[in-house]
Amino acid sequence: MRYKNQCVYRPLAQINYISKSDIFFSCTEQEHRSNENTVAEHALVYIYSGSMTVTDINGTYTMHEGETFLFYRNMLAKFIKHPSENAEFKSISILFSQPFLQEFYSLNQPDGNSKPKWEAKRIEKHPLLISLFGSILPYYDLHGESLPERLTNIKLQEAITILRTVDISTDGILANFSERGKIDLAEFMLKSFTFNIPLARFAYLTGRSLATFKRDFQKIFNTYPQKWLLEKRLSQARYLISEKNIKPSDAYLAAGFENLSHFSTTFKKHFGYSPSSLVSHKSSD
Repeated sequence: MRYKNQCVYRPLAQINYISKSDIFFSCTEQEHRSNENTVAEHALVYIYSGSMTVTDINGTYTMHEGETFLFYRNMLAKFIKHPSENAEFKSISILFSQPFLQEFYSLNQPDGNSKPKWEAKRIEKHPLLISLFGSILPYYDLHGESLPERLTNIKLQEAITILRTVDISTDGILANFSERGKIDLAEFMLKSFTFNIPLARFAYLTGRSLATFKRDFQKIFNTYPQKWLLEKRLSQARYLISEKNIKPSDAYLAAGFENLSHFSTTFKKHFGYSPSSLVSHKSSD
């Protein structure tokens, strides 16, 4: 048995590695910044305590205690989890896999007025949602991270039924089984270059094979994708440090780099001065 005051942490990043419908609990007593993520399945996320800053290709917003969001499949996002004062961060995430949703909608007609959507959606507060998530938390307090499979299946059915009752327009996200066709590559890359994902993933998200992605990219930007991404991320990091007063130790992640040491070396090689020198220059001013 796990005692109630023990905080078991399971990051939202693990959505990447789950290929089936699931329900999991996330908890941390310190601020936690995830690596860049692709949310592989639709995820309904509720914040019990604390808050979570989310950055996707449309901007940055904050989920507060008691709020619920529906994240869409293949969404690019970065997450920063903030514990509440004198407390911890807690959230529940419910994942709806494609097989689960296809089976559900084969038995339940989707709303004909809901248009297919590829966007995160804030769900209005509702007693049914509060009751749903309130009924899940005690199982984690008593049994740890995992719910029994039978109970998980029951809660998944309950969750999607309540979600559609609260906001039927969510069918536009949940019942959207199409793969993205070709989208505007330039617009997408200018919005998503700070997400550190493989080129093959960029290609998939723009509706292209890797070879077509590289060919189209060179036509549009007149350079190779890897070179363009590196230069854009370096310029973004310099802007964040010099103009937004963000520390290099935070700016490198925000700009799309994974390793601080590699970032510092690459930055100095490209610009001729170190990231920390921008901080020193600001201080002297």
